[in-house]
Amino acid sequence: MSEAIPATMRAIDPEGPGGPDVLALVDRPVPRPGRGEVLIRVRAAGVNRPDVLQRLGLYPMPPGTTTIPGLEAAGEVVALGEGVARWKLGDPVTALLIGGGYADYAVAPEGQCLPVPAGMRFEEAAVLPETYFTVWSNLVDLAGARAGDWVLVHGGTSGIGVTAIDLGRLLGLRVIVTCGTDRKCTAASEMGAAHAIDYNDRDFAAEVREVTGGRGVDIVLDMVGGDYVPRNLVCLAEGGRHVSIAFQRGSRTDIDLALVMRRRLVLTGSMLRPRDVAFKSAIARALEERVWPAFADGRLTARIDKRFPLADAAAAHRHMEAGAHVGKIVLIP
Repeated sequence: MSEAIPATMRAIDPEGPGGPDVLALVDRPVPRPGRGEVLIRVRAAGVNRPDVLQRLGLYPMPPGTTTIPGLEAAGEVVALGEGVARWKLGDPVTALLIGGGYADYAVAPEGQCLPVPAGMRFEEAAVLPETYFTVWSNLVDLAGARAGDWVLVHGGTSGIGVTAIDLGRLLGLRVIVTCGTDRKCTAASEMGAAHAIDYNDRDFAAEVREVTGGRGVDIVLDMVGGDYVPRNLVCLAEGGRHVSIAFQRGSRTDIDLALVMRRRLVLTGSMLRPRDVAFKSAIARALEERVWPAFADGRLTARIDKRFPLADAAAAHRHMEAGAHVGKIVLIP
């Protein structure tokens, strides 16, 4: 490591679970990159729903990993672990992390790093990895989305929602979203959603069938779980795929197996954090080849709702929990 890198850094590293106030700045040792890893001087870090769950003690870190939250960050490579071949010192990168983004420095496997797209600021690049890795791996790799498919996504203005809308536009998908207010429905439509449904005013299952001419959608990308799952299944076309990526309303539900069998439905899902570096690195390469050029030429853009200093991480979490955001929240060390 370079002598210019300090021994300690500022970080958000709560001693235990709790409310947003546990997110206070502390001093921690600067991590050292292991074999196949790079050390990043963090210029910006994304805030995601799993960070809130981790803070509450509901999404623990894998054993042996950092307790500092933060699943994505962007900055310059300032140190290289043994065997790193892709990156050199000074390279601007954005990375999917196992954790550690809420800090001045963070370590990432070299395969989980992507170049900052040309013309993009660090704060914009920092909010891309977590949601793009998640949506690509579930919508494309797991559900096999193809141009022309209808897709239903709940939480249309969340980080996952806006990413699904943008990726859907790029891939030629017709994305229907649900949102909690008319303002959010308007925002989702302006971003390119094929249709937006206010779930507080309308029955989304009935409206999905109407919008698709009674056919239903090919894929449901679901973050809600619980009692939404049976309603999601009603939305699916024959041979449709239901992909669970979170369960905000609970991990258990009752489903009609006769409906699943009759319509030949597929129920699947995944968690990104437990997957190994090779799996995540393969997603990174697919994104770099098929999605990153669209950021460089302006077809896609980062969707930032609000910026907070790292010291105000508690305020960033309160903003997320209030549910009024449209797009991503970013921390600036």
